[in-house]
Amino acid sequence: MEHQYKMKTAQVFVPDGGHAAVAVARTTHLAIGAHQDDLEIMAIDGILACFQQPDRWFTGVVVTNGAGSPRDGVYKNYTDEEMRAVRFEEQTKAAMVGGYSAQILLDYPSSAIKDKDNKDPVHDLALIAETARPEVVYTHNLADKHDSHIGVAAKVIEALRSLPKEERPKKVYGCEVWRDLDWVVDEDKVAFDVSAHENLQAALVGVFDSQIAGGKRYDLATLGRRKAHATYHASHATDVSTGAVFAMDLTPIIADESQDPAAFIAAHIDRFKEDVLDRVNRYV
Repeated sequence: MEHQYKMKTAQVFVPDGGHAAVAVARTTHLAIGAHQDDLEIMAIDGILACFQQPDRWFTGVVVTNGAGSPRDGVYKNYTDEEMRAVRFEEQTKAAMVGGYSAQILLDYPSSAIKDKDNKDPVHDLALIAETARPEVVYTHNLADKHDSHIGVAAKVIEALRSLPKEERPKKVYGCEVWRDLDWVVDEDKVAFDVSAHENLQAALVGVFDSQIAGGKRYDLATLGRRKAHATYHASHATDVSTGAVFAMDLTPIIADESQDPAAFIAAHIDRFKEDVLDRVNRYV
């Protein structure tokens, strides 16, 4: 399938050694992230839902090439091309650990994702979604504070909207990486119970040594956030899980092209503001 993508250097890795087209076509849960390791942080619900399940298959898509990643320690003097190779290898290792159906590496520079007029990534993502026909899609949320994450979310929305309505996924979730979603009011918040396979979760984020070795402990922070969410999600109830991740439901703006994504996220922020002020005004 690689030659169908706009970047000639794009790769499709199939952990079980099968044919790429078959591996993508059997996908039930699809995750689309900007960088290597984003999937393992934000789409763990889909990874766990498919792990060792004969009728569920997780496919990951990483849009950028990782060449501009920060580096330190043993990676300090790596060139951009060497760093790209390391990050590709780490992502394929994660696909092996997680038992993914396929791992697609589109190999775009970050600049392409942040260019509103560059439609090549949209073409590729639409092709993947058309081939996979997933039930569920995970991507970045619209309140994330990383520009590349918002760029990817915008291109995912455009790509999915380009499909015939009957071919669009049943659910599309915007997930956490560079901004937690604990601020989202409960009626807007999707909470996934990710208590299972804590060992697998640790292994998945731990694979990305090039990021962790430089002092960014994504492994500890990611698992810690999941445990914190599980406890702080409900103030008047005992814990019902040992791990939780939050998302916002983007399905309405995929189903209805007339909905403006900026207005959609603004409404979430407004409801948060109203919730805070209502509580304050009751007691002050």
